[in-house]
Amino acid sequence: MSGHGPAIPMSSRRATPLNGEAHVPGDKSVSHRSLILGALSVGETRITGLLEGQDVLDTAKAMRAFGAEVIEHGNGEYSVHGVGVGGFAEPEDVIDCGNAGTGVRLIMGAMATTPITATFTGDGSLRKRPMGRITDPLALFGAQSYGRSGGRLPMTIVGAKDPVPVRYTLPVASAQVKSAVLLAGLNAMGETVVIEPEATRDHTERMLRGFGAELGVEETDEGRVITLTGQPELTPQSIVVPRDPSSAAFPVCAALITEGSDITVPNIGLNPTRAGLFTTLQEMSADLTFENMREEGGEPVADLRARFSPDMKGIEVDPARAASMIDEYPILSVVASFAEGRTMMAGVHELRVKECDRIDVMAKGLRANGVTVDEGEDWWAVEGFGPGGMPGGGHAATHLDHRIAMSFLIAGMAAKKPVSVDDASPFLTSFPIFEDLMRDLGANFSRDNT
Repeated sequence: MSGHGPAIPMSSRRATPLNGEAHVPGDKSVSHRSLILGALSVGETRITGLLEGQDVLDTAKAMRAFGAEVIEHGNGEYSVHGVGVGGFAEPEDVIDCGNAGTGVRLIMGAMATTPITATFTGDGSLRKRPMGRITDPLALFGAQSYGRSGGRLPMTIVGAKDPVPVRYTLPVASAQVKSAVLLAGLNAMGETVVIEPEATRDHTERMLRGFGAELGVEETDEGRVITLTGQPELTPQSIVVPRDPSSAAFPVCAALITEGSDITVPNIGLNPTRAGLFTTLQEMSADLTFENMREEGGEPVADLRARFSPDMKGIEVDPARAASMIDEYPILSVVASFAEGRTMMAGVHELRVKECDRIDVMAKGLRANGVTVDEGEDWWAVEGFGPGGMPGGGHAATHLDHRIAMSFLIAGMAAKKPVSVDDASPFLTSFPIFEDLMRDLGANFSRDNT
C-alpha cells in the first residue's frame, strides 16, 4: 500500500516522438510558503496557480487547524485569511502532513515560537524521515520536542513561551532547515541570523520580503548570512505561483531522450537556486533553450523548449550545484543512462535522507534495467549507453517516493524494453496530472493492475 491508497503498478514502453506543450503544475515550494505566510499575515492573501497536489493540500489543512481560514475558489485559486505572527491557535487534533517533508518542517518552524502544543504525523515514508535537523535549532528558541527514537514522527512540539532570537549556522545545505529557522524567528523579538555556507533555494527569503518582513542578506567569508528582524506585521499579498521547475524536469528530460521529440514547457520558474538541472543538461549538450524570459512576482520565468538530444555526453556535475537541483538527481541519472560516457554526481549525501535513500533506490532500479552504477556515501556515477541504449526490461521499487516513480517511467520511454514500477501512486502528492500530461505528449504508459 502507498501512503495515499492502493498501490498502482505501472509500465512504460518506447514512445513515439513527444510533441506539444506541457503545462506542469504550480511550484510546490512556493505553494507551501504562500499558504504558511498567508496564515501568518493579517488580512486576506490571494493565491493563483496553487499546486493542488496532496502535499500542499495537507499544508492548507494544517493552516486551518492552526486557526487560519483557507478558502478554495476553484482552478488553483485560494484565499487565506491569516491570524498574524504569533497568532496560531492550538490545534484540536494531530496534524497529519501526509508525505510532505517540506510542509511538516516549515510548519514546525512557524509554530515553534508560539506558546502552543501541536503533534505531527505523516504517512509511512514521512515517519521514517529524521526531524532532528529541524528540532535541534528550534530548541535554541526555547521550543521542546518529543518524538520517536531517532527524532522521527509522530512528534509533539511545545512552542516557546518566551522565544529568544538565535544565530544558527546550517550544518547541511537544506532550504527546509533554513526556512524553519527563519519562520520561527518571525515571533522572536530581535534579530535571528541564519548562516548557510552553501546557498540553497531562496523562496523563503524572497517571500518574507514580499510580505513585508525586514530581512537582509550578506555574502561573507562564512557564507550567506541572512538576518531577520522578529515580530513584524506581515502584509497579505496577491501571489501568482510560477510553474514548478522540478515538475518540468520530467517532460523536459523525456523529450531529451525520446527520438524526434520537440516540446515546450511554458511559464517555468527559473529561480537561480532551483535551476541547476537545466544548467547541467546544457553542459551535457542537451538541446534546451529558454524563450520569453521575464519576471513574475519577483521570480524569473521563461518558456522552456526541449528537443531530442542524441549528442549528450556524460560529465562531472559541479558539487556546488547540488543544493539547486537536489530533487532532480533521480531524473538526471536517467538522462545520464542515455548519454555517452560516465556522469559523476558528488556532494549529494542529502539524497540519502529524502523520502527514501534515493541513491540506493535509483542505483538498484537502474541496475535492474542493465545500467552500471557506482556509488559511495555522498556520490554516485552512471555509465551511459548513448541514445536509445538502456536495455530496460527491469522492475523498480519506488519506496513511496514520487520522484523515483516518475523517473523510471520516463526511462521506459526510451529504453529497449519496457520498464515497470511497483507503485506509481506517490506522484499524486507532487504532480497529480503527470500521467495524463505525459500521455498527451505521446508517452506509452499502462497500469498493470487494470
